[in-house]
Amino acid sequence: MLPTDEPVDVFLADGRIADIAPAGALPPSGEVLEGQGGWLVPGLWDHHVHVMQAALVADRIALGDARSAAEAAAMIAASAPLDGRRVGSGFRDAFWSDTPTLALLDAVTGDIPTYLINADVHSVWVNSAALARERILEHDDGILREEDAFEISRRLNAVDPTAADRRVQALARSAAARGVVGLVDLDMGWNAEGWSRRAAEGFDTLRIAFGVYPEHLDRAIAEGLRTGEPVPGDTHGLVRVGGLKVITDGSLGTRTAACSHAYPEGGHGLLTVGGATLLDLMTRATGAGLSCAIHAIGDVANTAALDAFAATGATGTIEHAQLVSRTDLPRFARLGVAASVQPEHALDDRDLTDSVWRAQIAQPYPLRSLADAGANLLFGSDAPVSALDPWAAMAGAVFRTRDGREPWQPQERVDLDTALAASTAGGSTAGARIEPGATADLVLCESDPRAADEGGLRGMRVAATLLGGRATFAA
Repeated sequence: MLPTDEPVDVFLADGRIADIAPAGALPPSGEVLEGQGGWLVPGLWDHHVHVMQAALVADRIALGDARSAAEAAAMIAASAPLDGRRVGSGFRDAFWSDTPTLALLDAVTGDIPTYLINADVHSVWVNSAALARERILEHDDGILREEDAFEISRRLNAVDPTAADRRVQALARSAAARGVVGLVDLDMGWNAEGWSRRAAEGFDTLRIAFGVYPEHLDRAIAEGLRTGEPVPGDTHGLVRVGGLKVITDGSLGTRTAACSHAYPEGGHGLLTVGGATLLDLMTRATGAGLSCAIHAIGDVANTAALDAFAATGATGTIEHAQLVSRTDLPRFARLGVAASVQPEHALDDRDLTDSVWRAQIAQPYPLRSLADAGANLLFGSDAPVSALDPWAAMAGAVFRTRDGREPWQPQERVDLDTALAASTAGGSTAGARIEPGATADLVLCESDPRAADEGGLRGMRVAATLLGGRATFAA
C-alpha cells in the first residue's frame, strides 16, 4: 500500500509509476482515473491456479454440498448431459457415512459416462460407462486416484481451443475484477501451446507464468524454454515460462499425502516420485534454466522436497506445504525456497485436519511459523479447489476463520501487510511496492483493507485494476 494515508496523485508513464505527489500539487495531464478517496494497493497475484480446470467449472455440476455418496450420485444423475457426458466437481467424501462405489453410481446414472471430481482433484469417481469410454478395462470401486485421476482430468479439460480460449478469457476478466494482475498456471498439460496461441491472439488481461510437467520436460528443454522468458509471439510481453511442476505425494482429502504418522484407517500416504527420480528431474531442470515447483503436502513429502532442493541447488517453490515438521520450517528460508500456500485450504480442511491428521505432530497449515522463520510466502487458491480470489486468501490468512466460527489454530494468523505482500508478485519478503519507477500494476479499492474485518476483507470492492498502467477492470 502507499506509505501515507494522505490523499495523493499517482502519475503513470510508459507502464510505470512516474511520480507520487500530494493531491493537487501537480497539474494532471493525459487520461485521468479519479480515485475518489479510494485506497491504492499493488496488483494482486494468484500463485497457484489450474486455469483450464478452473475455467470449465461453470460447465460442471457443483457437488460441494453433497452430504453423502448417495446424495452426490443423485445430484449428478439429475443433471443434463453435456457433450454426451455428465461431469461434476467439488465433492468431499471424508465425512460421508456411506462409501462411493461403482454399483451405487451405476444404479442411478445408467449408460451415460459420468465423472465426479473430488474437490482436491486427486481422485475421480466414475461409473462403468465412463470406464468403458476411457478404455479402463478393469476397476473394482470406480475411484481413480492420483495419476489415474489426473489423466481423466486432462482428458476432460481437452476441449476445442476456441471454446477453451473463450472460457479462459472469461476467467481472466473475472480475476481482474478482483484486482488480479497475474497468476501462475499449473494445469496438467503442455501449457506452452495454449498460452503461445492466446498470446499471439492478443491476450492482454493478466500476466501469466505457466508450469511444465515431467512428461514434457524433454520437450521444454529441446525448445529452449527458460523460467522468466516470454513465449514466442507474445506482443504484450505478458506470458512467460514458469517452472517444472512435480507432484511428489497425494492429498489430505484423498488420504494419500505422505505423512510420518499413520492415518486413522491405516497407512502413511505415499510418495509418488522416488528420491532418485526427483533429484534427476530437478537437476535437469536447473541445468536448463528452469526453476522448480514441487507439490508436497505431508511432512514426509516436504522433508524430501527440501532435501532435493538442498542437493540440487534448484530454485523455486514448495507448493502447498500443508504439514511441515518444525525442524523443516527454517529450511525454507535457508535454502531460498518459497512456500506457495493456499490459506483458504486451512479453512476448507480444518475439521478434516483435526480428524484425519490428529495423530500428526508436525504443524498443519503453517503461515505465521513459516513467516517467522523467514520464509517467503506466496499466496494462491489452487483454483478450482478454492475460488480464484486473493481477498478470500488474505482473509483466511489474517483471520483463520469464516462463517462465524472461532479462528482455527489462531497462532498461525499473519498480519494484513504480510498477507497483502504474499498476494503480490514478489511474495511476503519482496512484495510489490508503490513508488516511482515501479511497474504500474495497481488496484484501487473502495475502502481501506487494513481497517476491514473478516467479512469486509472477503467482500473488498475493487474500483479499478491497472496492468502496466492500462485498465483491465473499472467498476
